[in-house]
Amino acid sequence: MKVYKTNEIKNITILGNDGAGKTTLTETLLFEAGAISRRGRISQKNTVSDYFPVEQEYGYSVFSTVFHTEWNGKKLNFIDSPGADDFAGAAMAALSVTDTAVILLNGAAGVEVGTQNHFRYTEKLGKPCIFLVNQLDHEKCDFHSCVEQLQDLYGSKVVQVQYPLNEGPNFNAFIDVLLMKKYSWKPEGGAPTIEDIPAEEMDKAQELHRQLVEAAAENDESLMEKFFESEELTEDECREGIRKGLASRGMFPVFCVCAAKDMGVRRMMEFLGNVVPFVDEMPEVEATNGTVVKPDPNGPTALYFFKTANEPHIGGVQYFKVLSGTVHEGDDLTNSDRGSKERIAQLFVCAGPNRTKVEELVAGDIGCTTKLKDVRTGNTLVGKDCDWKFNLVKYPEPKYIRAIKAENESDTEKMISAIQKMAQEDPTWVIEQSKELKQTLIKGQGEFHLRTLKWRLENNEKIKINYGEQKIPYRETITKAARADYRHKKQSGGAGQFGEVHLIVEPYSEGMPEPTLYKFNGQEYKMTIKGKEEVDLEWGGKFVFYNSVVGGAIDTRFLPAIQKGIMGRLEQGPLTGSYARDVRVIVYDGKMHPVDSNELSFMLAGRNAFSEAFKNAGPKLLEPIYEVEVLTPSDKMGDVMSDIQGRRGMIVGSESANGYDKLVAKIPLKELASYSTTLSSLTGGRASFSMKFSNYELVPTDLQQQLMKEFEAQQKEED
Repeated sequence: MKVYKTNEIKNITILGNDGAGKTTLTETLLFEAGAISRRGRISQKNTVSDYFPVEQEYGYSVFSTVFHTEWNGKKLNFIDSPGADDFAGAAMAALSVTDTAVILLNGAAGVEVGTQNHFRYTEKLGKPCIFLVNQLDHEKCDFHSCVEQLQDLYGSKVVQVQYPLNEGPNFNAFIDVLLMKKYSWKPEGGAPTIEDIPAEEMDKAQELHRQLVEAAAENDESLMEKFFESEELTEDECREGIRKGLASRGMFPVFCVCAAKDMGVRRMMEFLGNVVPFVDEMPEVEATNGTVVKPDPNGPTALYFFKTANEPHIGGVQYFKVLSGTVHEGDDLTNSDRGSKERIAQLFVCAGPNRTKVEELVAGDIGCTTKLKDVRTGNTLVGKDCDWKFNLVKYPEPKYIRAIKAENESDTEKMISAIQKMAQEDPTWVIEQSKELKQTLIKGQGEFHLRTLKWRLENNEKIKINYGEQKIPYRETITKAARADYRHKKQSGGAGQFGEVHLIVEPYSEGMPEPTLYKFNGQEYKMTIKGKEEVDLEWGGKFVFYNSVVGGAIDTRFLPAIQKGIMGRLEQGPLTGSYARDVRVIVYDGKMHPVDSNELSFMLAGRNAFSEAFKNAGPKLLEPIYEVEVLTPSDKMGDVMSDIQGRRGMIVGSESANGYDKLVAKIPLKELASYSTTLSSLTGGRASFSMKFSNYELVPTDLQQQLMKEFEAQQKEED
């Protein structure tokens, strides 16, 4: 296969809501380019995309598919991304290594939440965006409505390049207002008949052509001057203006296609090959050290690995983009993230599961390799005297969490290992073994997402698993000061155990004054601070420990043991056994025995004195609160708000835009276990949401009492 130069390569992501027809479009693109001799069908499970067993089982994309076509002397690398919001990580990874996005719309469904989500990804990453309305042969297709919806959302930057003549089952022709020609097809599709525009369509075509030319001219001063003078541009000038408009996100062209019948796909390929920006026309990427890296074939070699696939009989297949330099078969490179050495034994370009061997790939190109020893998704391989690292992909935070357990306990390690391996393919699957909750947690993007993981574990790995509710990581704290003392004394022949500790506990808050004087039951306690230690607790919050012991009542060598005893009790609060936080303790007095005092005695005395004081200090339970952002159709706003309020949620902000509302709310984690499923049910799958940890807040009194009773009952059972 020919080695393409950087200025001959274009990288394109295909996005779109589930049901838009991305897999069918992929087949037709490959067929038109001559890469495959026969188009596969989803129903026959023989497509280039969706070739993994789980995708064929469920009939939807789970992973992105990398493929390429050669077209008119250029190489077009495509990444077909999953449409479901649950698999957003794959779309984000694809966009991070490509230069242009084609967002596919179902002509019958119009702009869907998935369309808006994907557009927001392109906006965040500053990628050029083309809209492609598919399924023009659907009986309910309404191309005009699709364009109106897009223009309502994204304004005058949305500009038509084509429009269909007869939507619905009889679709077979459209007008291209860039070329000012009519394209029509025979029932089998393929090569079009290109004719002059019929007289009855000329006025409409000329008006849309004028709008397109004006939009193209706006992206270049010299073109704008010419447009003002003559109100016309040549075809090449128009293409140049569109290219610049795409690169700056100054315009979003709209095309139409019927991928299933191979109508319009060839024309789309021409536009992609002739007009969309090349790799070297897009902004350079930046390494983590701030170095701006150009796609220079003669620069230092740097490969960024954005995707891993574990394939039967092959193992790990690692996909990369050459960000700089040229990589050859047999090159020895260094993993700048992990420090290990790797040899590139073989280089391939790919079309789904089909791989073609090549000897080298240059900056800007996308390829894959196999049998690397220590490369993970997100790693960078570099050549000599280069230490670049890249952090190109920002994955979404988890929003659906379940406890996971192997039915057979002996399979637990095997299960964890399998999930860690799968997380290389989809880093939005996150597994965590929670010491605090005594659960193994699996985190993902939704019920759909975790159902897919379950299918793979049970069918591919033969590991039966069960999902359960996640326990809530409550925190315990105190609301007032309290005092306690405790004497630990034990005598059983020989040396005994003796330690007595007097201490005060109180709530900690940032910036509070140092302890000086306390009053309990009419008695004053004056503090003389001898030492202080602040501990940032790994579970959040602080523990502050003061030594205020005077007159040598407790030897300083025993103070670390007292602190250790208190720390042990912080890990299991008295209310529900949850971690305690934001407490400060002042040890001010005690007693020792010249023979029987030791570290163990003072550790136990400190632990028990702290427990008693904590219980008398107005202990309260805190619960984790998450900030939830919901994008919902306006007509479902009331239902969504009512549901949030029913979850003890507080709405903190909202805004509306063109038929959709964005709500920002704070909701306790306890109330979010089934939120993704409920939201989908309330809105017919049209809403989406994201969530991130916000803070801890006090649990309502009635719920605290309920949780304490449940904990007490559990303790009795264990006793």
